[in-house]
Amino acid sequence: MNTMTYKGYTALIEYDERDNIFAGRILGIRTIISFHGETVVQLRAEFELALKDYLSDCKEHGIHPE
Repeated sequence: MNTMTYKGYTALIEYDERDNIFAGRILGIRTIISFHGETVVQLRAEFELALKDYLSDCKEHGIHPE
């Protein structure tokens, strides 16, 4: 299993051969957050952006992030 971590969150990483991209999904939270990139560098940036958006949304709505 390939994973990536950022700020204590872990994402499962898979390669989508059909679309020729890396796809990730953040684990351990009820909200489904997925992201993708054509390179590992792009995938990492998209993961960080997706997590920052999630944390920002939680703060905006007064919800404690999982």
